[in-house]
Amino acid sequence: MSRASLVLMLFAVLPAVSTAQTSAPAPAPAPAPPAEWPPLKVVDVRWIDTTVAACTDFSQFANGAWLAHDTIPAAYASSGVTRDMSDRNELVVRSVLDAAAAHRSSFPADSTPRKLGTFYATCMDSTAIEAAGATPIRPWLRGIDSVTTRARLVPEIAKLQVLGVNVVFRYSPDVDPHDALHYLTWLYQGGLGLPDRDYYFAQGAASDSTRQAFVAHVAKMFRLAGQDSAAAGRAAADVMALETSLARGSLTRVERRDPAKTDHPMSAAQLAALTPGLAWPRYFRAIGLRVPVQKVNVAEPAFVKRVDSLLQAAPLATWRAYLRYHAIASAAPWLSTPFVQEDFAFRSRFSGARALLPRWKRCLREADGDVGEALGQAYVAKTFPPEARARARAVIDDIRTAFHERLLHLTWMSDSTRAQALDKLARMGEKIGYPDRWRDYSRLRVAEGPFVLNVAEANAFEWRRTVNRPGTPVDTTEWGITVPTVNAYYDPSKNEMVFPAGALMPQTFDASADDGANYGSLGGSWAGHELTHGFDDEGRHYDARGNLRDWWQPSDSVHFVEQAALVEQQFNEYIQVDTFHVNGKLTEGENIADWGGLLTAYDALESRLAREGRPGGGLIEGYTPEQRYFIAYAQSWRGHDRPERLRTRVTVDPHAPERWRINGPLSNIAAFAQAFGCKEGDPMVRPKEKVPSIW
Repeated sequence: MSRASLVLMLFAVLPAVSTAQTSAPAPAPAPAPPAEWPPLKVVDVRWIDTTVAACTDFSQFANGAWLAHDTIPAAYASSGVTRDMSDRNELVVRSVLDAAAAHRSSFPADSTPRKLGTFYATCMDSTAIEAAGATPIRPWLRGIDSVTTRARLVPEIAKLQVLGVNVVFRYSPDVDPHDALHYLTWLYQGGLGLPDRDYYFAQGAASDSTRQAFVAHVAKMFRLAGQDSAAAGRAAADVMALETSLARGSLTRVERRDPAKTDHPMSAAQLAALTPGLAWPRYFRAIGLRVPVQKVNVAEPAFVKRVDSLLQAAPLATWRAYLRYHAIASAAPWLSTPFVQEDFAFRSRFSGARALLPRWKRCLREADGDVGEALGQAYVAKTFPPEARARARAVIDDIRTAFHERLLHLTWMSDSTRAQALDKLARMGEKIGYPDRWRDYSRLRVAEGPFVLNVAEANAFEWRRTVNRPGTPVDTTEWGITVPTVNAYYDPSKNEMVFPAGALMPQTFDASADDGANYGSLGGSWAGHELTHGFDDEGRHYDARGNLRDWWQPSDSVHFVEQAALVEQQFNEYIQVDTFHVNGKLTEGENIADWGGLLTAYDALESRLAREGRPGGGLIEGYTPEQRYFIAYAQSWRGHDRPERLRTRVTVDPHAPERWRINGPLSNIAAFAQAFGCKEGDPMVRPKEKVPSIW
């Protein structure tokens, strides 16, 4: 029986699990949505705060009534659209997982439903997890302790990477930036315990406190694993020193947004000359790479050179401490309560969450992340009918047409650049809802036993699935996101947009909603946004086939850079949290995509209304289609973050806070001012000389 048939068989048993199969206990029912959960709408007028003028603060106008009554649950760092949609999606996914776990013994031993059920059941078996403590990872720690010579260090690093442990650097078989039809060996910076390299160098009391907390956290992890306090303290200090050195060689997030700064193709001989002490052939063999490495892209050469020197110079005891910490930290969420609590306590410094998520949610999210396509088919069957896919595609195709028209009429763009841009748009792919071909999990090994080992096996399965890709044709059918996920993305190397079914639900999209609502949310904040990423400050460097190539006339590039600088300056003015401003350079691409997406989707709406006619009476719930368009966009970013999360986002997140993702681009759009009667001088109308001109 095929893997797809087995997943369908799993879905088929879900509605009737209580009477026909008495050999297995019935699963605990998934909780119903809380009573306070009203049905999600693309536009919900109950959330509008009519005491605030739309021309003063549109974010508050569109979402203020919701924000006034919202409370972030203790286990969350934020609240809003993503949380609401994800919570609802997870109830569906839980019903699949509960049934698979309860009835796993009824499926063939090596079937995907059996593996899925076992994976989830071993995560939910808290009794066994508590009894095991750190025992399941003792072999990992013994392997690290056996690193008593330099020759054994690189193979141990490789072994941990295969298991999913983030150490030293990152190997990834990604698309060749100069031959987008084939995969290439990439080497990236990595291996840090703090969220970003900037945390190791930022000045001030708060930054000092974070670094001290990290050292204390590392020491606590060592003690939980059995190390005495004095030795744990010394080892933690060594880990911090080594990671600081690694961070010093790392590029900043802003630097990494520039494709030219991570484009360093070289031969195997050049790689060996760059890092003469690093035994790359031994490393490649250890990770399971069977084909000889002819070419590699070293994304951050200075970082790899620093790794090479540290592998030779740093004491082996320091390296053992570093590897030991990362092995423990990687496993900690799936070990006994003391490890889980310490892991959560440290992470909460950056998220602000006050309590752990329930176990079922943690287990569900891990299952979705590790074996997500085994869940996708059943999720789609329950939530996303073919007609919804067709309606979403129609909206997205209208966005493409509208952007085509914008390209034709841009006065600043030369004809040669325009022709290349039109070709890129025409070749841009789109994936909507779910894959047409589902992943094969026949080689995944899952066992009744410690869940942390099943997680490691899932990581190793994914590693083995992709490790030998360099030199092979790119899999254009592959998705980089799971079906229930509330998100979307644009991939410049494949020149494609991807919209999973989990994101194509109210509040993002409703096949029965009015055009103003759907075009504002799905059109503006999703489809238009992702399409514009193909032409933002980063995506514009890739051509129609996904190759990194300068296809712009110099004068057009000058205009783009000048106008993008206005977007950067605009967002630099906004306060993110406390005294921290938005990083306009880090968020530049997302801000351009928000703004371009809004302009394009508005054009698409107007074309749709011209073709199909306006609603009878001209108003829906008291608002015109244009007003509902802008309200839908604003409500699609309805959100509420804890201060700790906002502080972290300043450093690590290329997206501006939701308030500014609403007010920032809208204040640059004349059609918005016209829709709500805003005048020059109103806060939501930026001075004309400050309004950029790109898309």
